[in-house]
Amino acid sequence: MLSEFELIARYFSRPPAPDSRTALGVGDDCALMTPAPGMQLAISSDMLVCGRHFLPDADPFTLGHKCLAVNLSDLAAMGAQPIAFTLALALPEARADWLEPFSRGMLALADAHGCELIGGDTTKGPLTISITIFGEVPPQQALRRDAARAGDDLWVSGTLGDARLALAAYRQECSLNAEELALAAPRMHAPTPRVALGLALRGIAHAAIDISDGLAGDLGHLLQRSHVGATLDVDALPAGAALQQRDLHLRRRFTLSGGDDYELCFSAPVRQRDAVYKAAQAAGTAVTRVGSIDAAPGLRLLDASGEALQETPDSFDHFRS
Repeated sequence: MLSEFELIARYFSRPPAPDSRTALGVGDDCALMTPAPGMQLAISSDMLVCGRHFLPDADPFTLGHKCLAVNLSDLAAMGAQPIAFTLALALPEARADWLEPFSRGMLALADAHGCELIGGDTTKGPLTISITIFGEVPPQQALRRDAARAGDDLWVSGTLGDARLALAAYRQECSLNAEELALAAPRMHAPTPRVALGLALRGIAHAAIDISDGLAGDLGHLLQRSHVGATLDVDALPAGAALQQRDLHLRRRFTLSGGDDYELCFSAPVRQRDAVYKAAQAAGTAVTRVGSIDAAPGLRLLDASGEALQETPDSFDHFRS
């Protein structure tokens, strides 16, 4: 059985990258970082608990990817460039056959975004993964939740709902064949953080939020912070490849309230439509215009013909769901 310091040294200690901002990384009481001159630090934390955020038999490689991806998604929503992260890990036991693929999945995604593991903690306990991530953004360019303006277009990136569809299949709430599950499951297990899009939208979008708990709920946070409302074309929401094959009611429900999508929802001035499309093309990410920001508070839902929908969208809440 590996000791605490043996598992850190074997799976989570690496030499710093040549362009590292870290003066001192894993192995001391604190890490030391040097932000780029004139930049603001963007900092976010997320915790993933076994049985709450992922299944007990989750593949460790994809779990390693996901635990960092959800944090990178927060930086993407701020338009921040990732630079480093810390990892706090509680393990029932220190098993090499779990730790090796877990660290490999996590560090592969870290390397893809130039994001260095600089410290953290390990202990014995129920499987829990907590990451704090650090990014940087020029002053006045962060895509804050409180910056949406009446008249803005409302956009979402990528597609929505397939992660929730996969979860429904695992919970036996609905039946998916092998091909459908193969389409939906990667969206749940290995989300793609839209870091490149967030960076490309700096100076174009006004406000943004990542979609983790369901579009309706997360958009609601943005509207509340910005003191505005929105009109949303529910049938314009881009359903995932597997969800597109399901009935209209399920498509509406899962695109609106599904959660675990880790796409971006953002607002931008109407005059910036061409710039949004160019930014999305540069980032290699599709975007869809799905509504508008209103001066009147509240969220108004319309169908494809412009008729009001009486849907009551919900979203994930850690203490109610």
